[in-house]
Amino acid sequence: MNLHEYQGKEILSSFGVDIQRGIVAETPAEAVAAAKKLTEETGTGWHVIKAQVHAGGRGKGGGVKLAKNLEQVEQLASQIIGMNLITPQTSAEGKKVHQVLVTEDVYYPGASEPEEYYMSVLLNRSIGRNMIMYSTEGGMDIETVAEKTPHLIFTEEIDPAVGLQAFQARKIAFNLGLSGQAFKQMTKFVTALYTAYSKSDASLFEINPVLKTSDDRVIAVDAKVTIDDNALYRHKDYEVMRDLREENAVEVEAKESGLNYVDLDGNVGCMVNGAGLAMATMDLIKQAGGEPANFLDVGGTADAERVESAFKLILKDPNVKAILVNIFGGIVRCDRVAQGIVDAYNNMGTIHVPIIVRLQGTNADIAKEIIDNSGLDVYSAIEFQEAADKVQAVLS
Repeated sequence: MNLHEYQGKEILSSFGVDIQRGIVAETPAEAVAAAKKLTEETGTGWHVIKAQVHAGGRGKGGGVKLAKNLEQVEQLASQIIGMNLITPQTSAEGKKVHQVLVTEDVYYPGASEPEEYYMSVLLNRSIGRNMIMYSTEGGMDIETVAEKTPHLIFTEEIDPAVGLQAFQARKIAFNLGLSGQAFKQMTKFVTALYTAYSKSDASLFEINPVLKTSDDRVIAVDAKVTIDDNALYRHKDYEVMRDLREENAVEVEAKESGLNYVDLDGNVGCMVNGAGLAMATMDLIKQAGGEPANFLDVGGTADAERVESAFKLILKDPNVKAILVNIFGGIVRCDRVAQGIVDAYNNMGTIHVPIIVRLQGTNADIAKEIIDNSGLDVYSAIEFQEAADKVQAVLS
């Protein structure tokens, strides 16, 4: 589950991470009120207006602006709220901005130039350990840094049995070139950041930039946070932070129907039971010359209602030119699935794309007869290769 910047900062602050203070606003009037309140608390009259969407690169798309007075706060909030923000991490249509974060300006006017760093905590899957990745080149795309100056990216692996050690936090501060009070503040920051990552069951905490101010504060100016969906039952306070407006509408609908669905960019919809078989089916589609339009696992109870829900989800994608149903009848009998397909087809009326059905397992022979005798525009298959050939035939 992805979070907005302001939500990620709330979690960081709860674990003792120093953050750039801010107040979220949904209207220009609320933005002005937020700026007034921040001025009272911080004494600064300059504020940063930040679009709140689940995408990076907001500044490049015009979603982060500096306001030097209240008039500019209202003006910039009016421009950003309601816009379709296009960044390198959004589609060509962009994401609609529903709210902004009004923050204090921590780049103190007239003070010496602050220093920006990059820092993230994530799982290194290749070794099964958490890892802190950091760089002196903050404020830039980390991909660009990795490509052009890879020697400026450091990593610190953390043994999950013992957690982050004090010497590792000090090593990070040293590699960032800090000393004195800034060194102490960075070690404190790193320790609190890792605690936030671990205790919140996150899969990613990315802070870009981490800022060392002219008075040696070390603060999180941004926060990109992803919480592990499988751990949300332990964090009901985080679960309510989910913003469904930011998520794929079809995937949200699938979740409400109890289906495991991931939207993709291809032309062949697939309906499968079991994640492993689903991955193999996507490979099958590729080998047949098509591109999978989705990952869809209907689970072990592929009855008529469930199959119909799955068909409706797949057919919401206008790019789908064919549907491949690949079911292994282990827990569920193939003949029941076949009858479910026929019933779903009849309930939905005419389906304008060809459907290839491969049923293998218990009562697969009976299932094939049901499909073949249904009189519907459905092609049955037994073997993987046979299904691949039929996908290739309907696409050509």
